Amino acid sequence: MEGGSGRSPGPGPALALRGTLMAVGGGSRLLAARRGERRDDTVFVYDCASVEKKALGNKGQDKQPADKGSDNILAFAFSPSGDYFVLTDDNKHLILFRTKPSWECISIRPVNRRCTSLIITAAEDKILVADKSGDVYSYSITEPQAEGKFELGHLSMLLDAALSPDDRYILTADRDEKIRVSLTKAPYNIVSYCLGHEEFVSRIFVVPNYPDLLLSASGDCTLRLWKYETGEEVYCCHLSSVCEPETTKTDQKYIVSRIAYCCQGNYVAILCDCIPTVYIFQLDAVAQQLVYREQIPLKHKCWDIAFEETGEIWTLQENNEAPLQLYKPCDGQWKSVTDDEGLQRMSKYLLDNWTAFEGFVGAESHYSSLYKASFDNMAVYLQKKEERIQKQKKKRNYCKNLAVCEEFQLWLNHLFLPFIFLLIW
Repeated sequence: MEGGSGRSPGPGPALALRGTLMAVGGGSRLLAARRGERRDDTVFVYDCASVEKKALGNKGQDKQPADKGSDNILAFAFSPSGDYFVLTDDNKHLILFRTKPSWECISIRPVNRRCTSLIITAAEDKILVADKSGDVYSYSITEPQAEGKFELGHLSMLLDAALSPDDRYILTADRDEKIRVSLTKAPYNIVSYCLGHEEFVSRIFVVPNYPDLLLSASGDCTLRLWKYETGEEVYCCHLSSVCEPETTKTDQKYIVSRIAYCCQGNYVAILCDCIPTVYIFQLDAVAQQLVYREQIPLKHKCWDIAFEETGEIWTLQENNEAPLQLYKPCDGQWKSVTDDEGLQRMSKYLLDNWTAFEGFVGAESHYSSLYKASFDNMAVYLQKKEERIQKQKKKRNYCKNLAVCEEFQLWLNHLFLPFIFLLIW
């Protein structure tokens, strides 16, 4: 079950589920289909490269010339009912679709900055767009051609955003280790801050069936649980502690790139950047903690994961033979299945459009650039101080030698001048 925030693929492919709908984005291409219905054997394909650039005048919402980007999809999200779907691309387009009775593009609007996260409100009347400059804008769904409205801003890049299930709170996470909780109707009214992470906050997720709890993940390789209305941290899991000792590397970074949740069983599945494993926890809401259950080893690097409402886990992997894998729960463990009709049909759609995904195979992590460079100021100070001392010593030695030379010259003058005068005389 998806919840809280939209999918933010960053530079990589991603998938999203809502009911029988599945959407997969890779490069500039979106593929969507109803995987569970035998009678519907069609796939909706939309290519952002085909967006008419002239229709937007090649300008952003701020009327300034837009710098040319790629056509890659940056983020997308279903509405809670699945009736709407929205995506944004690297060319600063916000594209809204209606999914019923069939997929239809209903608007293309410019945005000011490249987006990092998208959310559609539970009321399905607004799209909230978080961007790299730290701002959040809202865009109307009921007025699909209306311009965006500024809602709130951070001083740092926003990496994720989420809404409480009742739309009361908007939560925003940034590169400066902060999670801010604001009132959606009055975003200038900050309710609390969730402070404790020591690096950028990569993911946040409001638990749908326990809406007072928030899950967050960070570049500090922790997974934390919060009572976000008060900013209280109630649990912290160091992810390195759940890995097998023989596979743990001292320099391994466990940066959560995806959080998926299933209300049936309160299961939390996480995917760590560049690690071919799905880690599964169970939320104990009474004790307010996460209990580690198991890990699913994967044969290939995984781009994204998503839960079905019934507990199955979908994985999108960089494998040009079987890009999609499905794992079903059986006696408390998840087992791979290959005979699922929906899996076979969706896999065929992806393989038919594999050229959209090829460029992301073997790509390096994009999270490493989010770590801030650290400087040992004391070491730099001591080094410069030593350099100054050495320069002063050289200067003093030079002056001392110069003084000795001048004194020796005076002595010679006093010694030989009388003889010279006598000779001249």
